[in-house]
Amino acid sequence: MRYNWQNPLWPKFQYSVTEIQNVLYLYAQETSLLVGAIGQLPDVSVTDTLIDLMVLEALKTSEIEGEMLIEEDVRSSIRFNLGLPNSDPTVSDRRASGIAELMLDVRSTFNQPLSKEKLFDWHRMVMGDSHFLNEEVGNWRKNTEPMQIISGPIGRERVYYEAPPPERLESEMDAFIKWFNQTEPKTGEKNLPGPLRAAVAHLYFESIHPFIDGNGRIGRAIAEKALSQDIGTPILFSLSSTIQKNRKQYYNMLHLASGYSLEITEWVAFFVNLIYQSQLESKEQILFVLKKTKFWREHNQELNERQEKVIHRMFLEGSSGFKGGMNAQKYMTLTGCSKATATRDLADLLAKKCFYRLPGAGPNTRYDIVF
Repeated sequence: MRYNWQNPLWPKFQYSVTEIQNVLYLYAQETSLLVGAIGQLPDVSVTDTLIDLMVLEALKTSEIEGEMLIEEDVRSSIRFNLGLPNSDPTVSDRRASGIAELMLDVRSTFNQPLSKEKLFDWHRMVMGDSHFLNEEVGNWRKNTEPMQIISGPIGRERVYYEAPPPERLESEMDAFIKWFNQTEPKTGEKNLPGPLRAAVAHLYFESIHPFIDGNGRIGRAIAEKALSQDIGTPILFSLSSTIQKNRKQYYNMLHLASGYSLEITEWVAFFVNLIYQSQLESKEQILFVLKKTKFWREHNQELNERQEKVIHRMFLEGSSGFKGGMNAQKYMTLTGCSKATATRDLADLLAKKCFYRLPGAGPNTRYDIVF
């Protein structure tokens, strides 16, 4: 099998944007809505929302590579690096603290040009607890063995892709970095829409596969950098979360786009749609936080301690809602109160228009929160 980097025209990718024009337009629309929505939140809610997104991205970009991290380790590391309370500077999992460091650096340096030094820094963050030699961490791969992506049972393995040899990496990455900076939307020579640039950049970087390990996580960070530069602020969604949900198709599309042909229209359409899907999922989360903030602003002073506890618990379920709604039995379990008190509190919440009655009647009347 021959690969894209062996094509004499490499890396002159060819693609059509006809089929994604509408998605690009919708993405731009939703970007404005998201920025406007988060601008309505109080500072503490903005911080919490951004941390939630970084934690989700860190967990999912690691999960795609088969690494399962503990959420609280990642969250604590991010909060510690931001100088916030409720953080632990002694998180023992170096992978968690390293990926947390990467998340923060990608967002804090998004408007800076890409450089070899920055990529090496990111690699050191990702590989902080690796078994590889020091000379292989924070450097282009040097192993002369072919860098191959292999899948299948032992004895019947199939090579899906083979990356350029080490002696080509310096020149290949110089060309990639130059292209990435030339396509930067504000100062670059070539203007590409953010999602389109992210799609090409991710494939271009993954095709070179310049590191001994960690290429996927760094490649997704590069896509995020491209999207953030396009809108002039860190993106408000987790791209890796959506990729993880479509992991099998993601790898299949990468494989197809890495073949000898440089025609990548199908890959571009797939990746741009992934970005838009991720944005819509994040929009739901941010609008939920906005509604929650408005709810407490309107009702915080008129609820008793039991009612506040129950509603806080219901909000923990996020935008998907509290499964099955709230009823007297659940209320009693959460607060430890009597049935009479639970019935009275629920009636009060209904009267104050904090709750509304879900369909159905009888002794098991269920309620949900009014937004």
